[in-house]
Amino acid sequence: MNNRRVVITGMGIYSCLGKTLDEVRESLYTGKSGIIFDQARKDMGFRSALTAHLEIPDLKKELSRSQRVYMPEQAKYAYVATCEALKNAKLDQDYLDKHEVGLLYGNDSSADPVVKSVDTMREKKDTTLVGSGAIFQSMNSTVTMNLSCIFKLKGMNLTVSGACASGSHAIGLGSLLIKWGLQDCVICGGAQEVNPFSIGSFDGISAFSSREDAPTKASRPFDRDRDGLVPGGGAATVVIESYESAVKRGAPILAEVIGYGFSSNGDHISVPNVDGPARSLRMAIQQAGIDLREIGYINAHATSTPKGDQNEAKALFNVFGDYRPEITSTKSQTGHEMWMAGASEIIYSMLMMKNEFIAPNINFENPDEDSAKLNIPSVRVEKKFDTFLSNSFGFGGTNSTLIVRDIK
Repeated sequence: MNNRRVVITGMGIYSCLGKTLDEVRESLYTGKSGIIFDQARKDMGFRSALTAHLEIPDLKKELSRSQRVYMPEQAKYAYVATCEALKNAKLDQDYLDKHEVGLLYGNDSSADPVVKSVDTMREKKDTTLVGSGAIFQSMNSTVTMNLSCIFKLKGMNLTVSGACASGSHAIGLGSLLIKWGLQDCVICGGAQEVNPFSIGSFDGISAFSSREDAPTKASRPFDRDRDGLVPGGGAATVVIESYESAVKRGAPILAEVIGYGFSSNGDHISVPNVDGPARSLRMAIQQAGIDLREIGYINAHATSTPKGDQNEAKALFNVFGDYRPEITSTKSQTGHEMWMAGASEIIYSMLMMKNEFIAPNINFENPDEDSAKLNIPSVRVEKKFDTFLSNSFGFGGTNSTLIVRDIK
């Protein structure tokens, strides 16, 4: 029971590139950016007013008021993404009621409800005015709390809080539960709030690009002239299950999760090194049991920060050497989706693999010494590939690498 195959049977996404898989695929294909200038942030005193553009979904027609009151914005994104994923996986409520389906979702902040609650307490001097939903909205586990109750899930129920690797670790850990026979099916994903309060502290340490005159050109992973990341967000859901479970219920089998690598840098809290990511890459390749030359595409973590991109480029070159598969960072289009990114980038890569193209690493105009050693296309590449690798790294030195193979 400790070596069961883990397959992907459903995907759903709510992103600055689109609110459905079809919309997102089209944005990836055309190299569309989802980044805008937000005047409200400038008015708040932000150094950089750049952000991904996202609307909070209106769920009044889908959920009761008593359900909605417990949901912060990222839980709403996650609900929409999960509905799409469940539909695509052919998982209906009757199945969820009769089986122990698990839930592992990446989320590492819920700032907006905390700020609003504190504002109310300070202004009104009365905690009863904070509202009954505040505690459930403000906890890091808010997404899994809400989804597990809305969909009446009975299996594993856990939030993965691993900084910007959260969504990737959720899928990786879910795959282990299935491989070990502890779960047959797990809903995995990642969600990220997009409100100003959630990332104001990032702005305060000059983490963001200040290229405000050209928002769509601000996120430029691997480019020599990159000057910081652009915050993004939304939610992405991936349904994974054992191959046997998928076949038994006649589910659409999209791909197989064949490798999960992880490591900790054991170093600086915010500056990544080269060794940690390289060990995560090697572990994933070893776990997949494949020759690294079978990997046809790499979705890099590269967030458009000077040191982060440099060290990832070094790690990739250290591992892959003279084998030069296409490497891009979809963050050039989406900005850094943070807790969501590890899950959304699996979906972005899946959409490319299924449609036989590699989205451009937009804004990559001039390589630096390290990115020049890699094969980073700045324009779309029409390419058929059946195996990809996706990196996700986070503050505190947490690293996650996933390898996915197509099933046709």
